[in-house]
Amino acid sequence: MNDKVESQYKSTLNLPDTEFPMRGNLAKREPELLARWEEMGLYQQIREARAGRDRFILHDGPPYANGTIHAGHAVNKVLKDIIIKSQTLSGKDAPYVPGWDCHGLPIELKVEEKVGKVGEKLSASEFRKHCREYAAEQVDGQRTDFKRLMVLGDWDNPYLTMDYKFEADIIRSLGRIIDNGHLHKGFKPVNWCSDCGSALAEAEVEYQDKKSLAIDVKFAFAEPAKLAQAFGVERALPASLVIWTTTPWTLPSNEAVSVHPQIEYSLVQLNEQQELLVLASDLVEAALQRYGIADYEVIATATGSAFGQLAGQDSAPFMLQHPFIPAADGSAKMVPVITGDHVTADSGTGAVHTAPMHGADDYVVCNQFGITSERMLVDDAGNFVATPVLEALELAGLSTADKGNFRVLGLLVENNALLKKEKFEHSYPHCWRHKTPIIFRATPQWFVSMTQAGLLENAKREADENVSWRPSWGKARIESMMNNRPDWCISRQRTWGVPITLFTHKQTNELHPNTAQLIEQVAGLVEQQGIDAWFELDAKALLGDDAEHYNKVTDTLDVWFDSGVTHTAVCLQREGLQLPADLYLEGSDQHRGWFQHSLLTSVADTGKAPFKTVLTHGFVVDGQGRKMSKSLGNIIEPKAVMNKLGGDILRWWVADTDYSGEMNVSDEILKRTADAYRRVRNTCRFMLANINGFNPATDMVSGDELLPLDAWIVDYSRELQNSLIAYYNAYDFKSLTKALMNFCVSELGAFYLDVIKDRQYTCKADGLPRRSAQTALYHILEAMSRWIAPVLSFTAEEIWENLPGERGDSVMLAEWYQQFPQTAQHTLGDAYWRRVLEVKQAVNGALEKARNDKLIGASLSAELDLYVSDELKAELEKLGDELRFVLLTSAVRLHALGDDGEATDVKGLRVSVSASELHKCDRCWHHSDTVGSNEQHPELCNRCVDNVEGDGEVRRFA
Repeated sequence: MNDKVESQYKSTLNLPDTEFPMRGNLAKREPELLARWEEMGLYQQIREARAGRDRFILHDGPPYANGTIHAGHAVNKVLKDIIIKSQTLSGKDAPYVPGWDCHGLPIELKVEEKVGKVGEKLSASEFRKHCREYAAEQVDGQRTDFKRLMVLGDWDNPYLTMDYKFEADIIRSLGRIIDNGHLHKGFKPVNWCSDCGSALAEAEVEYQDKKSLAIDVKFAFAEPAKLAQAFGVERALPASLVIWTTTPWTLPSNEAVSVHPQIEYSLVQLNEQQELLVLASDLVEAALQRYGIADYEVIATATGSAFGQLAGQDSAPFMLQHPFIPAADGSAKMVPVITGDHVTADSGTGAVHTAPMHGADDYVVCNQFGITSERMLVDDAGNFVATPVLEALELAGLSTADKGNFRVLGLLVENNALLKKEKFEHSYPHCWRHKTPIIFRATPQWFVSMTQAGLLENAKREADENVSWRPSWGKARIESMMNNRPDWCISRQRTWGVPITLFTHKQTNELHPNTAQLIEQVAGLVEQQGIDAWFELDAKALLGDDAEHYNKVTDTLDVWFDSGVTHTAVCLQREGLQLPADLYLEGSDQHRGWFQHSLLTSVADTGKAPFKTVLTHGFVVDGQGRKMSKSLGNIIEPKAVMNKLGGDILRWWVADTDYSGEMNVSDEILKRTADAYRRVRNTCRFMLANINGFNPATDMVSGDELLPLDAWIVDYSRELQNSLIAYYNAYDFKSLTKALMNFCVSELGAFYLDVIKDRQYTCKADGLPRRSAQTALYHILEAMSRWIAPVLSFTAEEIWENLPGERGDSVMLAEWYQQFPQTAQHTLGDAYWRRVLEVKQAVNGALEKARNDKLIGASLSAELDLYVSDELKAELEKLGDELRFVLLTSAVRLHALGDDGEATDVKGLRVSVSASELHKCDRCWHHSDTVGSNEQHPELCNRCVDNVEGDGEVRRFA
């Protein structure tokens, strides 16, 4: 626009204007909004506004109260917040009660670093006090960061598993599970971490590759003649059954050797040594090659049942001589050959060294044969204990992890029992906290039985019939986790945890007959005083004189029990919550963790699953798909992202990423996310700027009066809203962000907003053409502020504050927009405008080519000749003179389709571009033969004169 227009006609234009800034400056301004939300009590206002409505309950899985939040935390909390806010916009009462898991070993270790171990510098009670204080500090830090993510919730009243009331409710849940017959005490091999000094639950075990010492060991048959008879051979030679193991340190605890009753075994004669070995037939060649033995002969075969005792069999078993452990009388210790279905011939030798104190299968098969061990030979720290035998063998005090293993090798060599030793790499269970290999160790523990009262089968039925697993593979995953699941060891030998509040008889180990009443009494004390009430309790206070006959259990509960019973400790205790919850949402690792333990405890307690739907998300990795680590320097910290780019950018990344698998993030990915965000923001800013001066109470145009293009965009927005709500309800946020971006880029940016600029800027301010467009923009903005609110919460609130008209204090208090007007019956439909948009895109290409060829400058300096099919001509003629405004040129002429013009991608359309020879209007910049026809305004075209001095142009068409 030249200087003359700048001075003379600028004031006559409706130039865009808004206080909504181009730059969001999110990092600085978002905290200001959060402070305002907090000051106005927004969360409570939402609760009051939705009181009495249908409920939607998303139950929060508690993060552990230790350390700053990471990208995985951010993904989890933002996904939950998006869902809660979208359900609230649907008019539902959707409270969000966040929680934290506060007991357990990680906190103990942190406190030990700061104040020392229990018994060294402070008492157990003092230690627990420090643990409680440390957990509270961690909760405060994480809460601040979660709130900064613009997650709305009851942050002033979260649930904490260390709250006295919560600790009491954990104990009450245990009591009900006991009443339902699911608890038992056993002396069983459990996952044991020597660093933790405690048993581990299955969910606390992760598998990593490990190089172990693998050995082949000979167990000599006590009666070679008996073996020869079993194999049907006449001559009896010294013979040995060979085992293969990767845990040499467990050999001192060997009580049997297992073979499979149906597997074929070979009696192999070593010709040079004149001795016999028994090996699974399928493994003979591989085993002897491993031993470096070439001169051998298979002289007979037999199944394992021929020399292995069958369960329930009364006949005397075949006995083996332990390689180095003596019996009480000084002779060699004898162990039986037994049969077990757990034995395979896939690798090794087909015979399994069986130590019931160190293996679940070993424990089960030995129980079937009535074989028990005298005592545990390995202590809590993973060292051999001091017994006369182990001291004599120089094993006492040695670590099973290293020196003990090598001493066992030495004993095998000394007794000519070692056939082979080698390194063997395999997947081995590790402690998920210390990342160190665990051991299997039998200790007295408390278990929730999977078979008593049918718990596992009932849980599997609930998971199959009454729960929706999303993605669908989650169902198979939970089933695989629960198939053949062992009993759940719920006891821990720790200080900072909810106690197992039981009394057991000193002689019979039976629970006190009044256990149910006692548990409630203890729960009442804990509710008032916390868990110290149990640890410091004198049994006489509850049992009276009976106390001398009972032991008070001092073990603590597995923290998975704490979080597993939140369904009753939270959902049934908090006003406004309910069971089953509509949704549990956590990372995919929680199939083996929180999901499974919540399901088991709920079924054990109530017989029902605690959730209707379980939704999982993947792990966050870097842009190359690598796990984030300090060593790689690829960690993306949520706080750093929010301080640099803002929370809305992080939230858009979460929504715009397919969370069903691994979620890639990097600085470059976040930069692209910020670019996408700016597109949405600038689109909204343009619309806000162009409803400047619009008062919906007085300036709104009815649906019947909307111009056809405006009616179309309003109708399209209404249908888009239906799709977006469906995406929210389906938790399909990737499709949601794609649809929003396409709307901003395609329907709005590349078409509607481009076309209406002329009407907005040049038509009479209060004339129908401008008010019609403003009405459409107003409806779109009212709807869009709601559409983006669950994801771009700050930006939505900012739009809300800049919209004209009366409204509530926050978009978060609103519901989906329902005031779209009903448009006139003659309104051109979506298919029609899609066809026009295709034509416009083709014309844009032709204009760009003409511009590059220096034929034209701006598109308004061009005139178009369109050569079109009869069908397309009839369609475009409906636009009348409006066609030139849609195509942003000064003139458009329609001709019958022929060979003239350049071909386009649109069927039935050829285009010819020419430079207009008419004068340019200094106000609207269109070229028109009416420029100069008005003596008072010779620089203007007639329609601008009418818009400046007259009643304003009329833009009715079709």
